[in-house]
Amino acid sequence: MKDRSVPDSLLDPGLAPVWEAVRRHLDRFGTERRGTIARPDLGPSSTLTLRSLLGRRPPNRLDLAKLEGALAGLKISEDLSGALTRLGHPPSESAAIRRAARERSRASRVALEGAICSWEEPWARRWAQEVARSGLLGGLDGAAVKGLVTDVRRLLDHLDHMKPSTVSRTELAFELHGSTHALDEGTKRAAAVTQALRYREQGFQLAGRALWEAAGILANRVSAPVLTWSLPVLGESALDEQIRSASAGGLPVHISLLALHKYPVIVPRGSPVLVVENPRLVEAAVERRLPSCVITTHGNPSTAVKALLHQLRESGASIRYHGDFDSEGIKLCRRMCKDGAATPWMMDASDYEAALDRAEQAGIRLVQDSNDCGDTPWDPDLQAAFQRRDQRIIHEEFILDSVLDQFTR
Repeated sequence: MKDRSVPDSLLDPGLAPVWEAVRRHLDRFGTERRGTIARPDLGPSSTLTLRSLLGRRPPNRLDLAKLEGALAGLKISEDLSGALTRLGHPPSESAAIRRAARERSRASRVALEGAICSWEEPWARRWAQEVARSGLLGGLDGAAVKGLVTDVRRLLDHLDHMKPSTVSRTELAFELHGSTHALDEGTKRAAAVTQALRYREQGFQLAGRALWEAAGILANRVSAPVLTWSLPVLGESALDEQIRSASAGGLPVHISLLALHKYPVIVPRGSPVLVVENPRLVEAAVERRLPSCVITTHGNPSTAVKALLHQLRESGASIRYHGDFDSEGIKLCRRMCKDGAATPWMMDASDYEAALDRAEQAGIRLVQDSNDCGDTPWDPDLQAAFQRRDQRIIHEEFILDSVLDQFTR
């Protein structure tokens, strides 16, 4: 409906290009921004109206502050936004929402940069950039961003003074934030901490619980147990009795971290132990009643796996490792055998090529790995063979007969 209190001359369609240009300016820069805009081409009548409004010949660039003052003098409105609304060209509400979102985003990034300026970690800026890119700052103002960074910093500092693998995630959440759910998956705090832990632990190939456990934070001490077969335990604890009874009955045993902490495992010095990547090999060892011990990491080793292997090394066990011939499996072998913690078992180039030849003879089409396996210090020829043979994947289950038979000889 026409606003009869507004002069007809200002509502003339010929002036619409002026009001539209002003509206676009306010939509882009905000309703408080003034400055100048290029004067649109107008007909003689509209030019005369604009000249009358401004009290002078309209310049090539219109000063919005002067235009606002002129409209206020006619009691159209005290500000441009209100004047445009009465003139039939109101500023866009969606544009205002977008501007507010951009301003919040800018403010949150500034707050993030300021909050990490005192961090000594060389990866702090990269972490902050990842946090921003991942959308974790969405909906947060500057104060909330500072609070988020403070929470992450507090947890990192706590880890620096914490004994490894001695705290659960819920306990840590309650101790630091007063709620056992403060570090639950799906929260911004947990996501930001996870990204920080990737840099701190250099665990870019890890995810979820495995990454937190690498930092010494446990989901709990009873989930993610280590699956074992025929551990040759020497002690008389409740755990030792359970292991011996299970082995006698032809059953594998899942051992929790809680049990390992309460009853550390001791085996005869020199006991052969085969650590494998996939639980199917433990199952096969049980089916065969294999006389030697087999343990699975079930992919990236849990804290329970690491704890058991540490206890076995302390006992003087001879630990050997076998995994998949793919990029991740070879990388896992490299980590498992770092610093002599285990010895690669049937993980040489000759073992890989023999498995490939067997698959070809059987007419099996093997999947190719798109990623490089990295260096293989126990046998440099393996990396070369993996690349030369088109990075075709041999899963551990395909050669389990050879692995188990060779291990028991």
